[in-house]
Amino acid sequence: MAEKDKVYKCLNPVAVQIPVDTSPLAPRLSSLNGKTIHFSITGEPDITIPLEKRMKADYPNVNWTVKKTYGINPLTLSDEEMKTTDGVVLGVCW
Repeated sequence: MAEKDKVYKCLNPVAVQIPVDTSPLAPRLSSLNGKTIHFSITGEPDITIPLEKRMKADYPNVNWTVKKTYGINPLTLSDEEMKTTDGVVLGVCW
């Protein structure tokens, strides 16, 4: 077989793209005072430790709820938390 007759087969590294459902962003909150904001931390807790402290210090009138996991998937909010949470901050660190 000559050089020009070689056929190379390549796999697409992206693979098959499965369509995902998209949702519009929620409207911006007019104020954070008195709101419940959920802080979800995944991965190694390096920068998120001082970030959590700073956010709580800078926004003392916010009711903060926090869930942490060392895995790559954030812990999901319960149905009750979904009803009472006004905003979410998701921090991923590795």
